[in-house]
Amino acid sequence: MRQHDKLFIGGGWVDPAGTAVIDVVSPYTEEVIGRVPDGTEADMDRAVAAARQAFDHGPWPRMAPVERAGIVGRLAAIYGERMQEMAALVTTEMGSPAAFSLGANGFMPQLILQYYADLAADFPWEEERTGLQGPVTVTREPIGVAAAIYPWNAPQMTLMLKLAPALIAGCTVVAKPSPEAPLDGYLLAEWISEAGFPDGVVNIVAAGREVGAYLVAHPGVDKVSFTGSTAAGRQIATVCGQQLKTVTLELGGKSAAIILEDADLATTVPGFKATSLMNSSQACAAQTRILAPRSRYDEVSDALAAMVAGMSVGDPADFATEIGPLAAKRQQERVEGYIRSGQAEGAKILTGGLDRPYERGWFVAPTVFGNVTNDMRIAREEIFGPVLTLLSYEDEADAIRIANDSEYGLGGSVWTSDVEHGIEVAKRIRTGSCGVNLYSVDLSTPFGGYKNSGIGRELGPEGLSAYLEYKSIPRPS
Repeated sequence: MRQHDKLFIGGGWVDPAGTAVIDVVSPYTEEVIGRVPDGTEADMDRAVAAARQAFDHGPWPRMAPVERAGIVGRLAAIYGERMQEMAALVTTEMGSPAAFSLGANGFMPQLILQYYADLAADFPWEEERTGLQGPVTVTREPIGVAAAIYPWNAPQMTLMLKLAPALIAGCTVVAKPSPEAPLDGYLLAEWISEAGFPDGVVNIVAAGREVGAYLVAHPGVDKVSFTGSTAAGRQIATVCGQQLKTVTLELGGKSAAIILEDADLATTVPGFKATSLMNSSQACAAQTRILAPRSRYDEVSDALAAMVAGMSVGDPADFATEIGPLAAKRQQERVEGYIRSGQAEGAKILTGGLDRPYERGWFVAPTVFGNVTNDMRIAREEIFGPVLTLLSYEDEADAIRIANDSEYGLGGSVWTSDVEHGIEVAKRIRTGSCGVNLYSVDLSTPFGGYKNSGIGRELGPEGLSAYLEYKSIPRPS
């Protein structure tokens, strides 16, 4: 069992202010596999003070961006050497299938760190403009102390969306992992120390929601970046609005995958393993609404049900496993509640259902519902588990209408033999990203959502700009 009794604050390991602990329970074995201190408000005060000291008086924000990039690059190199260790740890603590975890908690975080380290050299940190009244220097400066609050489903990737650009910008950071997945933060802290960051630049305190809310409202925090539920995002936005504090929110989704009439089902349907059922569908951008033309509905229904029924469910540490357990008992019960809701509203289970694959572990059988209409709860609410809904549409305009008839607007995809036409359809989907014949997150481009899926963007140069203030310095001609 991994047991930690200290917190990473101010560049070292310190005793927590309280005595409460967080027990980390394996979703696969249902046994306690780790224990960490449960951070308190006093611990957050100390972490924010360390970050404040490092920003206001330390060297980090005063370094040249390429100097900061050198240290971030060292962290990327360490990550590259040990990513398998990190990915395996995340699989152990929250049940992510090993193949997915290696990508989301290994390769992707390392690539994000390296992307921003490389971006530092070419980013326009300062520019000269010919103003209307004379020359003006426009500089970009770090925003200050950033709070990075990240979830359990892909903890290292979602943290790096915040941490990497914040560090390159010159910000200092207080990171709060979720209670379900705090162990990977300890391993990252070791690597941060090894990379040589100045004291207080990165601080990591695991804690529950109440202490997370305290961090959001802390007067020493200048910027909040949060990935999680839309309900929590609304509360954070309210606090940040009251305090006029900059905020980035990456929230929920109910993304639609539109299968056009000309799509090749032999390649389209298998693609939903990676776009709809990745991480057992515990992913904000999972394409869990599948839209099929009425003329091909039965064909799609049969192919989708057969594909999902054939997926491997089991030990998340086995690289052959495609569907692992859900991260928490309450998540298992929540997803099963949605399956009951779908049945009660008249949808038809094509495969899966309420029979659990194993007696032990927080598993839910991968499930496909047919005969779904877009007003059903299973089509409107984010389930965050391996439940797909198959809807029919009359024509292309109807498909676009259904896809856009959602309070969310995070991701989506269009499947077609005509890629150029697919791009035109994707442009009409009200989401922050929409792939054609795939869904992927490209590190060089902005990621985020419309509507209730969030505020702001992460990744790309836009993700770096989110941690910068703009200053204009005019002068006489």
